[in-house]
Parts: sequence; C-alpha cells; structure tokens
Amino acid sequence: MSISWHTHVSGNALSHLAVVHTMETKPTIGLLVGSLRRDSYSKKVANYLADALADQFNVVRVDISDLPLYNEDLDHEGVLPPQWTRLRSDIGALDGVIFVTPEYNRSLPAVLKNAMDVASRPYGANQWSGKPGAVISVSPGNLGGFGANHHLRQVATVLNINMMQQPEAYVSGIATAVDADGVTDEKMQGFLTQIAQSYAGWFKQLTSVSA
Repeated sequence: MSISWHTHVSGNALSHLAVVHTMETKPTIGLLVGSLRRDSYSKKVANYLADALADQFNVVRVDISDLPLYNEDLDHEGVLPPQWTRLRSDIGALDGVIFVTPEYNRSLPAVLKNAMDVASRPYGANQWSGKPGAVISVSPGNLGGFGANHHLRQVATVLNINMMQQPEAYVSGIATAVDADGVTDEKMQGFLTQIAQSYAGWFKQLTSVSA
C-alpha cells in the first residue's frame, strides 16, 4: 500500500490527507475515523477498507484530530481556525464518505461529531450534502457499537448524507480479529470486503441517478 501526504490547500485540493492508491480518474472517497488512539481498532478497520476500495476509488484519510470545537461566533466574526477551513475544503472535494467509529457511552465520539458540525457550517454551506456515505461501528463487545452507528446515522440524515442502509456494519469482537499488523481474521476480512463492495455498488447507483 503506497501512501503520500499532501500538506497544502489549493482550490479543491485535498490537504493534510493520507492518499492511498492515488489515481486521478477515480472518484475520491474520504475515510473518517472516530478514534484518536494511535493503535485503535477503528483505524485498523479503516486501513483494511482502504485496500478493499482501492481498485475503484481514490481513498483518503481525513484528519480530524486537531479541530477546535465548533463555535458559531467565529463564523459570524470571520475569524476562522485554519483547521476548520482545511476540513471544509477537504470534505467539499470528496465524492463520498465512509465513517469508521468506536462507541463512547452509547454514542459517537465527540471528535467525530465536532467534525460533522464544523464541515456543515456556516448555514447554507454544508459540505456533506448529497454525498454517498456509509458507517462501520467497531467494538470489542457484543453489540458492535450499535448506539454510535445509529446516532451517527441520525446526524447524517440532517446533513443530507445519502447513507447506505444495507448491509449494516456493526463489528463486534474486534479485539480478537486484529493484531499489530491490522485485520488478520479471515472471516472479518471477508465481511469488510463485502461492505466495501456494497458501498461501491451504492455509490455507483446514486451517482448514475444524479448524472
């Protein structure tokens, strides 16, 4: 897997993103991970998805780790944190989005909700609108992050993200399916490959209708 880093913003250029398997003729899909932990299960799942999607898409990792909390005053005053400007540009340049997230206290992590808020503002400039989306929730427990998955879907509905409904992806028991190198369990690999293929079909269906 080849990864290159872009650290500038120019027009609709994607900045501060890890670009995986880049090819300009392909649609660009953004992966947003809801965990900041260095060795998080969600990041390992996202890495596997990046490989599974690479034949059909440019896959980029959207950095949400450094975003200040959303404060509407800053939009009104025109004094924007550069991280907000970067994220809005990055999301606007994407053709689709996939969220991979753990569950914190039966909901999505604050860092991911904040990113969704920042890129949806100011009013009338929602960068998420109309994009084909999907969500994979990840947990070491048996519920597979069900609460986080559905809370994120609720937010996505308001943001007009066209979220894939089936197959649903609640990944339970993730701790036994990964190691230091990533997702190693063959059954889990097969499931994630199915999710990637289903998303590719969902993306094509939506974009052919809107074309």
